[in-house]
Amino acid sequence: MRRVLFITALAAVAVSLPAAATGKSAATSLVGTVGPGLTITLSDANGAAVTHLDPGDYVVSIDDRSSSHNYHLFGPGVEQATDIETVGMTTWNITVTDGTYSFLCDAHPTSMKGSFTVGNVPPPPPPPTKLSGKVTARTISLKNAGSKVSSLVAGTYKVVVSDTTKTQNFHLTGPGVNRKTGVKARKTVTWTLALNPGKHTYRSDKKRRLRGTFIVTAEPPA
Repeated sequence: MRRVLFITALAAVAVSLPAAATGKSAATSLVGTVGPGLTITLSDANGAAVTHLDPGDYVVSIDDRSSSHNYHLFGPGVEQATDIETVGMTTWNITVTDGTYSFLCDAHPTSMKGSFTVGNVPPPPPPPTKLSGKVTARTISLKNAGSKVSSLVAGTYKVVVSDTTKTQNFHLTGPGVNRKTGVKARKTVTWTLALNPGKHTYRSDKKRRLRGTFIVTAEPPA
C-alpha cells in the first residue's frame, strides 16, 4: 500500500513540474492581430512589433477582428491562415528557421502586410542605381547623379524619364533593351531595366540628331 502511494506521489510531482525543471524550454508567445480596419500586426509578449526572431518554437495567438480580413502567416516550414469570414481567436504552434517570413491579409495583400526575419539572413540587395533621362523639344539627356552617362557596369537600373514635349520622345535601346515614350505623350515614366554589356543609345524618333550613347561593361574598369 505504501509503495502504491509513493509511486502516485512521484507521478503527481512529475506532472506539476514546470518546463524549466524538466529541461524543456517553453515556446515563446507572439500575438497577431488583423482588423477591424486595414491593419495587421505581429507583436511579442511585451507588445513590441516583431522584426527579427531566433530560430525555435513559438506559440502565435491570432486575434482576427473582422469578417472582411484574414491572417495569413507563411515562410520556411510555416503555412497558416485564418478564414476571411471567421472572427475570433486562433492559436498556432510553429517552428521557424533561418529565413524571411511574411504575414498578410489575402483579401488586401498589397495594403495589409508585414514581414520579419529569423536567424542568419543575408541582407537584401541594394536598390538599383537611379538614372535620370529627359527630353525636351531641343535636347535629350541621360544622367547619373547629375553627370552625363558615358559608361555603366552591367546590372539593374531604375531609369526615370521626364518627357516634357509632345513633339519628341525618349527611346532607349541596347542589348535586350527597347523602351520608349510616346511622341505625343508628355509625362514621366519609370523603367526598371537590366542593362547588359554593350553599346546603348537614347534618342528621339522624330529628330535623330537628338541622341546620345553610352557603354555598359561587364566589370568596373581596373
